[in-house]
Amino acid sequence: MKTKVAITGLGVVTPIGNDVDSFWNAILAGESGVGPITRFDASRLDSRIAAEVKDFDPSPYIEKKDARKMAPFTLYAVAAAVQAWRQAGMEEAAASGSVDTTRVGIALGNGIGGIDVFVESHLKLIESGPGRMPPMTVPLMIMNEAAGNIAMRLGVTGPALTVATACASGTDALGMGLDLIRSGRCDVVIAGGTEAALTEFAIGAFCMLKALSTKRNDDPKKASRPFDADRDGFVIGEGAGVVILESEAHAKKRGALPLAELAGYGASCDAYHLTAPDPEGKGGRKAIELCLSDAGLKPADVQYYNAHGTSTPINDPTETRMIKEAFGEHARKMKVSSTKGQTGHLVAAAGAVEAIACVLAIRDGVYPPTINLDNPDPECDLDYVPNKAVKGTIDAALSGSLGFGGHNGVVAIRRWA
Repeated sequence: MKTKVAITGLGVVTPIGNDVDSFWNAILAGESGVGPITRFDASRLDSRIAAEVKDFDPSPYIEKKDARKMAPFTLYAVAAAVQAWRQAGMEEAAASGSVDTTRVGIALGNGIGGIDVFVESHLKLIESGPGRMPPMTVPLMIMNEAAGNIAMRLGVTGPALTVATACASGTDALGMGLDLIRSGRCDVVIAGGTEAALTEFAIGAFCMLKALSTKRNDDPKKASRPFDADRDGFVIGEGAGVVILESEAHAKKRGALPLAELAGYGASCDAYHLTAPDPEGKGGRKAIELCLSDAGLKPADVQYYNAHGTSTPINDPTETRMIKEAFGEHARKMKVSSTKGQTGHLVAAAGAVEAIACVLAIRDGVYPPTINLDNPDPECDLDYVPNKAVKGTIDAALSGSLGFGGHNGVVAIRRWA
């Protein structure tokens, strides 16, 4: 019998809120976090908009001297992890010795690490030579430093692993956390994803792939429009999402109150194309089917599917197709939505933040909206909860992510019982 795994803590840093309450209130209000790029002069770019994290203050989570040694993707991850750790009551539990910190692991998704650090250090190299490069370039830049810093901040010494499956990284990290607990290697896992790639280099590179929205630079809040016929690409964002996972026995022993159950995980690879999904959606369908089986769910047991829903011309109809094939007739009876209309695409953090939205949707009995869905694409013909949140009982939800390289990850979240 599989070990039952509880979600006992949540933490986020996002373009629409830097804690769980503000994030969730913005989701329910249909607010957009997309705006003009302010981090640098974006005038040379075809896409001059992004979903930036705003007014982020790391001081409640990280001492100033330590924060100076972290790139933004690490700062966001540590802040989200501390939020989740505190909500789960782990600070007190660890201090009292009721948690064995050698059996607390970390599984954190990241796509491209401290790319801002890389760009700045490379400019120093070109301008002044290697002797003028910042000494902390490597520790700030490499993607595993986020997990390492979480471990040091929280004093946990179990495995600290980094998952890199592009836009599926956050979802796959939750799946890895689930497996670490089920295997008996860990009692608790801090799992999630983080990304902070808002540089001219990264955005310019995505523009060269024709992946980003370029038609609404003057109306940024309308630019990310999943499943809408007028969509023209995704809007890049940044942030982090982290959950605390623990075995049912561990949660019961310390008197923790589970928020939901992480019930299942499925993963696959399309083996089709470097950036485009398999047009028939076979890989994504397989990941959904594996996830349902792992969770012991039938399609009819699921009320909500949080879609990858990037707002790109290729992704949205392909994802619609794979959902219909995986769920059959039930696909038209459940709600499907994409919160990327509000947050933008948080890349490696997306799946973790969207899984958190599923936990909150189950808790509050409400389906998050897909904003900017004004002119539905005829190929995207499911119930996408257009523009306004809708009340309804949710006992089980799935959250799916599709990453460059053909990576597909899906997690199942179920009401705790």
